[in-house]
Amino acid sequence: MPSRLRPFVGPLLILVLWEIAGRFGLVASGALPAPSAILARLAVDWSDYPGHIFATLFGAGLGFLIGNGIAIAAGVLFALYPVTSRVARGLNVALFALPPIAISPILVLTFSDPVPRVVLAAIGCYFVTMTATLVGLTQADARSVDVVRAYGGGRFKVLALVQARIALPVILSGLRIAAPNAVLGSILAEFGGGGRWGLGVYLLGSLGRGEPDRLWGIGLVATLIAGLAYLAFVVLARAVTGSSQAVTVPTSVLRSTDRPRPAWQQGLIVLASIALPLALWWALLAVLKVPAMLAKTPPALYDYLFGLPGSPATQAKLVAALAQTLPMTLLGMVAGLAIAFVLALGTQLTPRLIRALLPVALVTQTMPLVALTPLLVLLVGRGPAVILWVTISVTFFPAFVTMAQGLLLVPRAALELPRAYGATVWQQLRLVSVPASLPYLFAATRLTAPRALLGVMIAEWLATGTGLGNLLNQSRGYLDYGMIWAVAVLSVLVSVAFYQAVVLVERRVLGRLGMAVAE
Repeated sequence: MPSRLRPFVGPLLILVLWEIAGRFGLVASGALPAPSAILARLAVDWSDYPGHIFATLFGAGLGFLIGNGIAIAAGVLFALYPVTSRVARGLNVALFALPPIAISPILVLTFSDPVPRVVLAAIGCYFVTMTATLVGLTQADARSVDVVRAYGGGRFKVLALVQARIALPVILSGLRIAAPNAVLGSILAEFGGGGRWGLGVYLLGSLGRGEPDRLWGIGLVATLIAGLAYLAFVVLARAVTGSSQAVTVPTSVLRSTDRPRPAWQQGLIVLASIALPLALWWALLAVLKVPAMLAKTPPALYDYLFGLPGSPATQAKLVAALAQTLPMTLLGMVAGLAIAFVLALGTQLTPRLIRALLPVALVTQTMPLVALTPLLVLLVGRGPAVILWVTISVTFFPAFVTMAQGLLLVPRAALELPRAYGATVWQQLRLVSVPASLPYLFAATRLTAPRALLGVMIAEWLATGTGLGNLLNQSRGYLDYGMIWAVAVLSVLVSVAFYQAVVLVERRVLGRLGMAVAE
């Protein structure tokens, strides 16, 4: 078989097996329709799509531009002035950990379309790109920085001549992840929007009709849009950076310019990190004049949880839901990271593997969970298995892309050295590739920790009727905005705790290896 045809063998075989399974109803009693049936339904329904696609793309595109613009600016600020990163840490993680399902109804009732789509798309992009920018800027070779400084270059010259060039491939990698996130954020905003246009609106309107071919068609259209956005940045990255890699191994990375501080200053920074999200929360509600029925300021939420006659019952509901959500979050996070790490290593052993995995990864990342979850429920039931599958699907993709990028950026000279001494491929990975890419492995873990909780809550909301996700869904139905805010804040606190745990481990490991820690 000609080598140029080999990459198509696997996908073609999958399509043939899918067609057979769909035609004969072999999977989940027909919940997985044949590709031909999906395409036929798309042809029948195609006149419905242009308005829905445009509405989703407009919100996703505008949110992508705004979110990534702010993210890159923030990453540069945090790299230049590390203390700002520490002050904004709580806000950064809170933005990433905000459950879109929780804040969507509040945004919809407060703002007119397309603001909710734009906001959720921007939030979905911000943390990924900000983290990629910060990691890239802090991994510059200290020797190159010393050369620029020796010729009188200041902080901004170092940024322009060294750090930005080193960071560009990593930033483009972050944008690749952010593009599908923007589409997903726009669709999630449409679930609770009550509007007329958008793929999320079209999907929800089709759920009760018992037409899996239409649901899969909508899901595949959304996947195609996100996939094209991803591929656009793959092409851009190749055009801008080519296939060039570092020639030598950095003897040291750029050290943080943040000087050691006394304990009282460190305490103030921690307090500022905690106070900043609360202050912005309070200020935004006041400036935007959100109705009191919807708006829950920090004091109002505290009163709801601790000052009312029904507060003990409210607390009991939250604790019981949290006890159901936390174990699945930890399990899903570990499973998603493990799969991503193994497959990222596999791309080093078999480079063609990444081309085979990307279509599957994009489907699991961008297929709307409202369409995917019914199939998973029919396949594995409504128990913990469906939560695990959904959580892996939302955590695997960003972790895999970040880890694969880190392994790809290991200098070729570093790989050739152990080969010259007869090292096996596995020894090369263990001794060189994995240690050299540790900052990216930890960055992937930090990205995954909050997403794992979000994935569990989405599965609980859509399928299992348990945990924080189900409590949130019930509260929406009862118009219990106090509980909606309580679940949102609790989920953010849990995500921050996961994030901080990863940062502590990262400091210990990278500190021993003399690497910079980008927070």
